[in-house]
Amino acid sequence: MSAGAPEQLELSGLPRPLFPATPSRLAAFDCPRRYRMTYVDRPPPPKGPPWAHNTVGAAVHVALARWWQLPPEQRTPWAGRQLVRRHWQLDGFADAEQAAAWREQAGQWVSDYVTDEQRRHPDAPEPRGVERTVATRTDVLAISGRVDRIDERDGELVIVDYKTGRAPLTTDDARGSLALALYALAAQRTLRQPCHRVELHHLRSGSVAAFEHTEASLSQQVGRAEQTAIDIVAALDTVAGGADPAEVFEPNPGPSCSWCDFRRACPEGQAVSQRKDSWAGLGELPAEPA
Repeated sequence: MSAGAPEQLELSGLPRPLFPATPSRLAAFDCPRRYRMTYVDRPPPPKGPPWAHNTVGAAVHVALARWWQLPPEQRTPWAGRQLVRRHWQLDGFADAEQAAAWREQAGQWVSDYVTDEQRRHPDAPEPRGVERTVATRTDVLAISGRVDRIDERDGELVIVDYKTGRAPLTTDDARGSLALALYALAAQRTLRQPCHRVELHHLRSGSVAAFEHTEASLSQQVGRAEQTAIDIVAALDTVAGGADPAEVFEPNPGPSCSWCDFRRACPEGQAVSQRKDSWAGLGELPAEPA
């Protein structure tokens, strides 16, 4: 536990309940106002329209999960493409034509990705988990999360996380990801097997960004998560004592506010960011080959 944590998490001499933490819940506190609107306000403020890039990412994730559930002889690139089509949604796109173009692009990503995976790991055993929920506890946190895929290689577990964003990812992205570190810790405790390697699989570029955690680096990330939880609990206690939630959960405005679901309910976020079309996060489709 981080220094000072016991005193901050005790009430009348008794320990506080463990803070229920998922990576997304902890990440939301990067902007305390966004955390409040997501997890505290009831009812929450209305969100903006759905984002097309989230629709793409969801279809790809579902398709890959279903692909691994097929019998091995049916796991073909064509099957991956068909699964994208089967699970496609229209949310966030400018029109049906744009949605159809991105559906085919996403299907191509999945087809290329599973081809590359079979080439990279031709003799790999079945994954230890696909869309697997893992959980563990620390002195402060009750951690849980759902991992895209958990592989087993050379007697150790490997965390695999799929990404479909525009920018390729780096080793620094894998190293700095709190979510991946918490998944690794929870996976090794849930499945009782060592887990240090975490990987970001970027489907757009076909690249893999990886990092090998040590016990020290995992502990460092746990400390980071615990401190965030302590800060959240302190804010909640302050509000419970009568403070104004708007003053306690202050905004953290910046350019990323353009992508916040609650932008229209946040004057500070509107002041420092531009409104984005719901399909702006897609970027440009690759040019057709000549």
